[in-house]
Amino acid sequence: MTDESSFGARLKELRLQRGLSQASLAGEEISTGYLSRLESGARQPTERVIAYLAKQLGVDRTAFDAPPDAGAAATGGSALTRALSIAASSDRDESVEELVTVLATAGAEDPLLRWQALWLIAGYRSRHGERAEEQACLEELAELADELGLPALRCRSGTQLARCLRSVGQVARALELAEGAYHVARDAGLSLTDTGTALLALVSAEAEAGRLTEARAHARELVELVADRSDALRAEALWSAATVSSRQGDDAAVHAYLEQAMEVLDSRVDPILWARLRLAAGSLYLQSRPALTEEARTCLTQAEAALALIGTPVQQQELLVLQAHLAFEEGRYADARAAHDQLDFENLRLTYRDRIRLQTLDGLLLIVEGHQQQGRARLKQLGEEARRASNMDLAAEIWRVLAETLENAEQAGAARH
Repeated sequence: MTDESSFGARLKELRLQRGLSQASLAGEEISTGYLSRLESGARQPTERVIAYLAKQLGVDRTAFDAPPDAGAAATGGSALTRALSIAASSDRDESVEELVTVLATAGAEDPLLRWQALWLIAGYRSRHGERAEEQACLEELAELADELGLPALRCRSGTQLARCLRSVGQVARALELAEGAYHVARDAGLSLTDTGTALLALVSAEAEAGRLTEARAHARELVELVADRSDALRAEALWSAATVSSRQGDDAAVHAYLEQAMEVLDSRVDPILWARLRLAAGSLYLQSRPALTEEARTCLTQAEAALALIGTPVQQQELLVLQAHLAFEEGRYADARAAHDQLDFENLRLTYRDRIRLQTLDGLLLIVEGHQQQGRARLKQLGEEARRASNMDLAAEIWRVLAETLENAEQAGAARH
């Protein structure tokens, strides 16, 4: 039976171990004020609230029966607990970097505590484009989640690992993990956020693998699932549906989904996602046939203004790549080459897909610059590389570009004769 006198202290301990704010734990069911009164002991929980909080924390309700760690409370918690609490409540990179240092020397800590530390570190690695380090964190997260047997942690670990693997070109395994995460979310009746995020990863992996029929069906399911929301998840769902529609050549659907996504998201609520969404829209407009350069330029101009204030090095690279693509589509080949050469190729932090598309652009530029044999060979090599990586959608895009290039060269030769 839950001890009412210790429930609040135990609840706060569990929340801090996971690095959660009161707002994150409260979610949509209870207010932060009520949660604060529970933690202080000013209010006592009902059975319904206990069940809800247990689900939010990913624990069995009996976890509240255990007394709080008196030793940790007296000393302010372990070094890892303190570092995790600071990192979770701060938006400064330095606090996460300190957490990395502390975790490296931590002993046999509570696996749930270690999981939450790795979760924060993986997010930090992702923001900085440190994909190998991010993958290592997420691999350990997935192992810990399996050991703990908590569906919420298994779903979140699998989802994020799938997204990371897709970004580095490991599409087959990404698809397997995304499918698994979605099934865990659905079978365990996890929150809409967990289910929706897993679906996002699944749609992206299916699209990369060329399974466009399944991707479009899941994209529609996702959009319907979040239809009543007006937050980042809905914006990302619409963005995902637009991407799948683009791969299928349905430009009308692309425009409709993108317009909804950009209307949903207020730049003041999530300025980073607001800028990323415009980068994505610019990219999709450039991939239309014919390329919609006016729409792309508008999106990139908006993104550039925002990223000048809040952009990370990764996003700055993504913007420069898209500016190079835009210049090429507008026939400004010298500008496209200048933007391409401005990139720091020793420190590229792009996803696998963006890297391959950048190299494809280089091949096209070689052709228009008079190095036709070299440019065609580059495109053939890239198409084969994407096929071997099981990225069938990207491979198809490259072969299409190559076929168009060869056709244009033939037409130009016939015109000269």
